Amino acid sequence: MNSFFERRYVILGIFIVIILMLIGRLFYIQIVDDKYLAFAQNNVIRRFIKYPDRGAILDRHGKILVQNEHVYDILVIPKQVHEFDTLEFCRLLQIDKKGFDQRLQKAKIYSNFRPSIFEKQLSARLYNSFQEHLFEFPGFFVQPRSVRTYPDSVAAQFLGYISEVNDKIIEKSNGYYHPGDYIGFSGAEKAYESVLRGQRGVENLLVDSRNVPKGKYLNGRYDTAAVAGERLISSLDLRIQKLGEKLMQNKVGSIVAIEPSTGEILAFVSSPTYDPNELVGRERGNNISAMYKNPYNPLFIRPIQAYYPPGSSFKPLAALIALQEGIITPQTTFFCAGGYQAGSHWVGCTHHHGVTNLSYGIEGSCNTYFCNVFNKVISQPGYPNITASYLNWKNKVNKFGFGIKLDVDLPNEKRGFVPAPAWYNNRYGKNHWRANTIISLAIGQGELLATPLQMANIECTIANRGFYYRPHLIKSIGDKDVIKPEFKEKINVGIDSNYYEPVINGMQAVVERGTAAASRIPGIVMCGKTGTAQNPHGENHSVFVAFAPRDNPKIAIAVVVENAGQGASWAAPIASFIIEKYLKDTISRRPSGINPKKYMEANLLPPLPGSKPKPSYKYLPKDSLKKNQADSNKRNIKSDSGKKTIPKLALNIVNSKRKEDE
Repeated sequence: MNSFFERRYVILGIFIVIILMLIGRLFYIQIVDDKYLAFAQNNVIRRFIKYPDRGAILDRHGKILVQNEHVYDILVIPKQVHEFDTLEFCRLLQIDKKGFDQRLQKAKIYSNFRPSIFEKQLSARLYNSFQEHLFEFPGFFVQPRSVRTYPDSVAAQFLGYISEVNDKIIEKSNGYYHPGDYIGFSGAEKAYESVLRGQRGVENLLVDSRNVPKGKYLNGRYDTAAVAGERLISSLDLRIQKLGEKLMQNKVGSIVAIEPSTGEILAFVSSPTYDPNELVGRERGNNISAMYKNPYNPLFIRPIQAYYPPGSSFKPLAALIALQEGIITPQTTFFCAGGYQAGSHWVGCTHHHGVTNLSYGIEGSCNTYFCNVFNKVISQPGYPNITASYLNWKNKVNKFGFGIKLDVDLPNEKRGFVPAPAWYNNRYGKNHWRANTIISLAIGQGELLATPLQMANIECTIANRGFYYRPHLIKSIGDKDVIKPEFKEKINVGIDSNYYEPVINGMQAVVERGTAAASRIPGIVMCGKTGTAQNPHGENHSVFVAFAPRDNPKIAIAVVVENAGQGASWAAPIASFIIEKYLKDTISRRPSGINPKKYMEANLLPPLPGSKPKPSYKYLPKDSLKKNQADSNKRNIKSDSGKKTIPKLALNIVNSKRKEDE
């Protein structure tokens, strides 16, 4: 009897255990593991992500720089894939069988039950031919989306590009981005991603066994609408942007033009550039790979990332600091006998200028004058040591935007380089250096490095007689004139306004009768300064900075053409064409005979290692070259240690590898 009851309890216990296991399994299937739910739902409900159009970007006059076009992604749910004619499938999508197998395997690794992208960005033409056969391929369906298109194929480095998110971005987005989503990766696309991307929507459709949509699930109760991204109005002027890119084709360098009264950037040219349409579509991967391998690096954003010695274009700024310090007056003179004796070495000048005052020193780009000025500024009494006096000078240079970030509304801006006193203390010993040790700074050489944006911003400051607005590229978002508050802040550089006129007099003389006379614009008073930035790896870099007109300036500009020689030969004419086009919407015949066509057709690309060097500025008329000899500045300047203080520049990415000055 007892044995019977014992067996009954054992059997009952077994049944209870089995029931609990079944309940647990059901709980796991229905609550914990959602793959069965997903599998069931995917048999009848297809969840489509409705990707919004990214906001368009326009120029300052409403002309489209970038907009959208519709493409189609092919998605797959591996568990639903059954046998079909894979060769026909590959033919329709224009892929090979190996590519098919690789894509399907990648989808299986992601999930057997969830949709993932099989093939991206089918054009409308390719999609139309594929759609007719879609029902023959179980497990595959189509999801529409939009990609960028660039009507004029300009301003690539400003606009930037979008790319598929990676795992790191997905992780940082707190669930916002998913595999297959796109995000701005550079330029304005990245800087304004949050307003350009819009808001995704969802559409739930019922599908039959042949994967054909049969209407909305529950009449769209759980659908959400996509919201398009905001439109951006940029500050660029498409007219001069296109002209600038044509003038800089087959050259390495940059053009930055700014409206002084607002800080709005009018032209943002980085050369060599690329067609931004090449970074859209199915060939994007091959195209961007080729760009990375291009020795001239078209993806490099030179206006905000390339470092150059400003050369003689720095001299007006140096003069303003000396005037404010009370070291000189406009009437102060120094005698130029063809150079300046800096301790044990000689700093050559372009001419024997004789007795030289401030205005003539700027007009003639006199190295002797500005070496004397710098020596007096750094050696002035009242400071306990060289470190203190130099730090005072450096701080004043920093206020003009040299050696600091200007915080333009683009990512990855560089700060340039104005060495801290510690840099020289480490090199020469604490306080064991003097003004003559670092005399190359007087003429914008040596360790001094700036971006083209910083050079153009200096001209805005001079044009405004003592202040600037933070440079920016977006002037409004959506239908409202909304920009960041910091772009409306007036930034004073600490130089009294009365000191600017004598400096501007010299800059006007540069164009009227000095080194840039060949680039004088009929009917426009342009004030500028040529520069020839030394380059140990080839021809010097041609630099020109300017603003116009003199009264009530409308445009300030900086042009850098690498390995092109004198500033007057290439940078100055290019700047003059841009300025006249902006102010008059035309380019007049010049007395000097220069015209845009010659500059557009000239090839000044630096020769690559192993290739024969190409002729550079011999392309210009001989009479123009003779007029421009005054700004050559080709002599090397050495420190007291006998070592060149000119930084080593890369062949096509003129960038300093030094630690950025904090």
